[in-house]
Amino acid sequence: MKLEKWTIGLAAVGLVTLSPAVLAQATAPQLVPVQTALSATTISGYVDTSAVWNPGSGNANPAPFAFNRGKQDGFNVDVADLKIAKAADEEKWSAGYVIELNYGPDATAIDGGAGGSAPLRQAYVDLKTPLGNGIDWQLGRWDALLGFESSDAMKNPNWTHTYGKTFEPTEEDGLLGSYAFNSSINFQAGVADTVATGPLNARSIAGAPAPIESKKAFVTMLTLTAPDSWGSFKGSTLNAGFDIGQGYTSTGLTGAAIKPHNRSEVYVGATINTPVKDLTFGASWDSIEHAELADAAVFGAVADSGYFQAFAGYASYKLTDKLTISGRAEYADGLGLGALTGAGVGTATPNFDKVLDFTGTVQYDLWANVISRLEIRWDHAADGTDPFGANSPAPTATAGGTKKNDVLVAANVIYKF
Repeated sequence: MKLEKWTIGLAAVGLVTLSPAVLAQATAPQLVPVQTALSATTISGYVDTSAVWNPGSGNANPAPFAFNRGKQDGFNVDVADLKIAKAADEEKWSAGYVIELNYGPDATAIDGGAGGSAPLRQAYVDLKTPLGNGIDWQLGRWDALLGFESSDAMKNPNWTHTYGKTFEPTEEDGLLGSYAFNSSINFQAGVADTVATGPLNARSIAGAPAPIESKKAFVTMLTLTAPDSWGSFKGSTLNAGFDIGQGYTSTGLTGAAIKPHNRSEVYVGATINTPVKDLTFGASWDSIEHAELADAAVFGAVADSGYFQAFAGYASYKLTDKLTISGRAEYADGLGLGALTGAGVGTATPNFDKVLDFTGTVQYDLWANVISRLEIRWDHAADGTDPFGANSPAPTATAGGTKKNDVLVAANVIYKF
């Protein structure tokens, strides 16, 4: 209760009568709310754990999809994630920020996922500018645009990742702009230091020649969302993205003949809602080209340093509020598939060029804030080689395997907060 000072003074000399409770409340110190930069800050994150069994003997050469190496036949801490953020408000000129830290073998921070040796995954300033419908800018390090799957396994229908996700960049350092033309059309475009994820503030990617002064990568993503008028298909999305930037050198090309060249990445993906309640389909296509522009006078032709492509299909059906089943099929091929994968994504490198993989996942949300899943995955080398298995202690791109097939059974438990 707020009383004027003169009223309290009159009560003190007996001209006005106030109850002891009212007088005590009126004379108590008043707490005034203090607005600070932390008042709208949120803290979130998750802890991702797993237990993996690979039936049969010999697991020195596991299937080389992202984050698979080192998890065979045992219990694992996959990644711990902590995100601190303040969203920009709806004012014409407003700002926010994001800081996200990753720890563990699945960390995508700094080194592109090679063991999570440094924790900084995202760190950017979020700026709003009142141009047209409003342009949102992110300046710093932000999650890369390409791909059907997130680096956060809890956001995906399956725990393990596709080969498409394995080859995609995970983060970019640069300036990204986002513009919503309306509720159905959103376009993102940015300029980044590299076309693939490398160390923080890196000017070139692993295996590339010395960086060219001022050369940058360009990234884009167009998202189309089905409106409410589409009935059962409303909310379905179609994504198309294109990245281009400095690429790799070709094996065996040395000296003055090596010239700067580009690595280009194309992605198309869709999520489709259906008339069947809680049944969703998805599809994705990834393609990467990076060609060395060799000197024709020396080599007689342009030497192709590598390519990669992957096709994946998804299906997910929520049977009950707690139970969801999901399936995925993928075909991937590339020139030296295992060698291209390499240690940059924390995997072994069996040398093969074509692979089929099928994944089935059952998710049952028994505990609050917990995702619990059982998953079975089968990878098959479709080029006639035997890249998997064996017990050699240090697998390399040329290390011999003993099996065409690699089978994984995993239990995954994630707590999100």
